[in-house]
Amino acid sequence: MSDATLLETLVADLVTDLPAVVRLQKVVATLKQSFACGAVVLLKCEQGMLRPIASTGLVREASGRRFNSAQHPRLAALLASREAVRFEPDSSLPDPYDGLIADSTDHQLAVHDCMGIALYIEGKCWGVLTLDALTPGTFTEHSRQAVQRASLLVEAAIRMGQLEQSVRALRNNRREGDYELSNTPTSSYEIIGNSGALQSVLEELSVVAQSDLPVLLLGETGVGKELFARQLHRQSLRADKPMVYVNCAALPESLAESELFGHTRGAFSGATAERAGRFDSADGGTIFLDEVGELPLAIQAKLLRVLQNGEIQRLGSDRGHRVDVRIVAATNRDLAQQVKNGDFRADLYHRLSVYPLMIPPLRKRRDDIPLLAGHFLELNRARLGVRALRLSPEAEYAMTLYAWPGNVRELEHTISRAAIKALSQHGRREDIVSIAAQLLDLPGGVETADVKCLPLSSDGVKCLPLSSLKDGVNAVQRQLIQQALQQSDFKWTQAARILDIDPSNLHKLALRLGLK
Repeated sequence: MSDATLLETLVADLVTDLPAVVRLQKVVATLKQSFACGAVVLLKCEQGMLRPIASTGLVREASGRRFNSAQHPRLAALLASREAVRFEPDSSLPDPYDGLIADSTDHQLAVHDCMGIALYIEGKCWGVLTLDALTPGTFTEHSRQAVQRASLLVEAAIRMGQLEQSVRALRNNRREGDYELSNTPTSSYEIIGNSGALQSVLEELSVVAQSDLPVLLLGETGVGKELFARQLHRQSLRADKPMVYVNCAALPESLAESELFGHTRGAFSGATAERAGRFDSADGGTIFLDEVGELPLAIQAKLLRVLQNGEIQRLGSDRGHRVDVRIVAATNRDLAQQVKNGDFRADLYHRLSVYPLMIPPLRKRRDDIPLLAGHFLELNRARLGVRALRLSPEAEYAMTLYAWPGNVRELEHTISRAAIKALSQHGRREDIVSIAAQLLDLPGGVETADVKCLPLSSDGVKCLPLSSLKDGVNAVQRQLIQQALQQSDFKWTQAARILDIDPSNLHKLALRLGLK
């Protein structure tokens, strides 16, 4: 593709009526085709980290990674320059995508040619655009100049997405941040994933966040209830006020009242001064009561008083004072059953569960497993000081098949153990370390032979891990929609015609599958 044709195509992408996510994905696909390279990635800067927003040519788990520019010298070099930068094929600087190019083989994991440019929106660095190839000599000085010119249109596409989201936010009368693919991470407490089950919960969460209703987060151990509580607080009208975390299971019964509500001087032995409690610290903001089912019955009665009239009374005092606190609670217990057993007050249960929200277990959001795995792989790569850390295809399939009774926490620990084993058994820190399926040591011994295969394209048979009919149907539908969009040059009406489906139904289906 000539330079003129590339710019014309990018302009066409820019003016076409597309959802912001699809527009950026189409931009990176156009660049990959034009430069005949292995991968093109758009990464956004978020508090010192670079997060993939749109990509083509990378393995799926790479989308879950968060790259610290301080640990990746090539990304740091791009951020430090206002010009496009091309790295020579023999550059000694490791590439952040070593082992992550989808077309790579066991014998060709390292990236041999790379270039990129920092992107600026309204004078501020938004992120970077990277182009990578496995074949040395793919990029030339002419390529560097071409990507320099193309970056202006990429920046325009990003800005257009931001403006479109601002318009939607005004229409919906909702407070929203910068353009994102899914949720809005503003700290290290990010919820990673784009499965339909997760997006449904996040949508529900964003609506209830705007109220002051008490919310009860339900779910199994390890699903990340604290992350959802923090997401709720970030999207609430109290976002600029504190959020106070309380682990109710770790509160000794003798100190629980003092910790929550404070005490006066002399209230008990050792109380040498008046002390405010956690509710005072959360005044104006949110208090998160994790494992609320562990609270002693005596404390439950005092907590009920706060919910009823917003008043707390410090231990040792005969006077109460008001606090303005929103309560978010979480438990992995069956509180309704605890009420029947007499272990939890019925009136408190009904006060806390004004809006119950079930967090789905990991086995209900299997599409998110590769993304979460990528996130934990990058964290372990940095901790271990490894050049690159990746999953073998067999390991990814095995992880997708496994039921994960310990949910995201179990996944994180499994990746950490496997990374250490892989480094100690098969590699050096200067190598591209690959984690084989057997190193995961998953209970039940999931083997790659258990992976079922479905024909997904005319090119051949592609392995698809299945655990249920619903998961399989969703995966096939997602693949077919993506193929139809590519064949139709990302025109939704034409894609609907290819799939023999009504355009409005296609939009609804794509929304449910997390493609819009």
